[in-house]
Amino acid sequence: MKKYDAVIIGFGKGGKTLASEFANKGKTVAVIEKSPNMYGGTCINIACIPTKSLVHSAEKRKYLNTSKEEFYTKAIHQKDELTDFLRNKNFHMLDDQENITVITGEASFLTDSKIQVKTAKDQFEVTADHFFINTGATPIIPSIEGLEDAKFVYDSTTLQERKELPEKIIIIGGGYIGLEFASMYANFGSEVTVIDGTEQFLPNEDRDIADEVKKVLESKKITIELNSRVESVKNQDHGVVVNYQKNNSIEEVRGNAILLATGRKPNTKGLALENTSVEVNDRGAVVVDDFLKTTANNIWALGDVNGGPQFTYISLDDFRIVKDQLFGDGSYSKKERTNVPYSVFIAPVLSHVGLNEKMAKEKGLEYKVVSMPAAGIPRARIVEQTDGVLKALIDPKTKEILGCTLFCVDSSEMINVVRVAMEAKLPYTFLRDTIFTHPTMSESLNDLFSKVD
Repeated sequence: MKKYDAVIIGFGKGGKTLASEFANKGKTVAVIEKSPNMYGGTCINIACIPTKSLVHSAEKRKYLNTSKEEFYTKAIHQKDELTDFLRNKNFHMLDDQENITVITGEASFLTDSKIQVKTAKDQFEVTADHFFINTGATPIIPSIEGLEDAKFVYDSTTLQERKELPEKIIIIGGGYIGLEFASMYANFGSEVTVIDGTEQFLPNEDRDIADEVKKVLESKKITIELNSRVESVKNQDHGVVVNYQKNNSIEEVRGNAILLATGRKPNTKGLALENTSVEVNDRGAVVVDDFLKTTANNIWALGDVNGGPQFTYISLDDFRIVKDQLFGDGSYSKKERTNVPYSVFIAPVLSHVGLNEKMAKEKGLEYKVVSMPAAGIPRARIVEQTDGVLKALIDPKTKEILGCTLFCVDSSEMINVVRVAMEAKLPYTFLRDTIFTHPTMSESLNDLFSKVD
């Protein structure tokens, strides 16, 4: 039986960073990853990095004189080269360290303090002082008639492996993942239809923001069907037919590919948590406290598997919490995690931090709202990306920024500047009067917050 100071199940951001922390302190660590194609975790292999590589490529297509099919194939190749490079780098970043052993195999718990590991050639037991579940999330597959037998059906991972550009793609699910892929494939030149069951487009966003996003997507010839439920999928010729119910009638759409973008769920399959005292909630997430410890005293859960926001940077912050528990004063917890920003990489990018109007009203807060069109920003005109709108909420008493939504080019960078100001509890006048370089998108924060007065 092999013994380590720490065993990390899964190669994601929080886990791999924690492995290095243990190793640097002279502790022995085993990192167990069941697939060599996932060294480095979800982000670099099937999510953040490859999808943003494709988003970037898609936005360049209109400037190049080449067929859309050839361009798409090259974009997939470039994406594969990037992920191959990062996967290899991440593997050696851990495996080359003296105190870290990377094991390619599947781990399942036997008790709270013992696991069984199955590799391609062997099977053995491992014990450790600390276990860390870092297994991420997996796509939710909806129950739809004919789906199992249908060809050309993909999730957000397998679609990235397709080498040929679909002429027509049907996206089931109108959340952030679905819309990101919709925007990307429209820019590649596909005809895109999004089918979503909600009555409102982007129901968690303010209506003015959601309406602007919808207008921009529809300008890319993306068809968005709301309040629609997919009834069946069937093969036909070289594609698929999707039947969906809308307004008490059955509609039909045909395509060459279907993307299932119906969400992701925590991945605990195969862990045999029933052999431990670790509890799982009704959403399938591992139950943790504010310090990410499970209901078993020696087991923690980091990243998507613990049911928190499914972002790589949250997984990294999970590492900080665990690090502080094990090697610090133990004071840092999820309670200190405030004003978490997010970006949705449609074109232009939709970014948000803090409260929107809907949230502020629900909390009964007083606020002042300011907004401006992206078309008024010189940099937006220079780069020929004038779509979008910028919006912020201000506390009229404290002058602090309550929230900000930026739907414009480069908003994924700008939103972090706003977040820093919010965390520091600076008044909006700080961003209004800060000196930014010109011409940049960041300087638009001067203009946006000047509208408060």
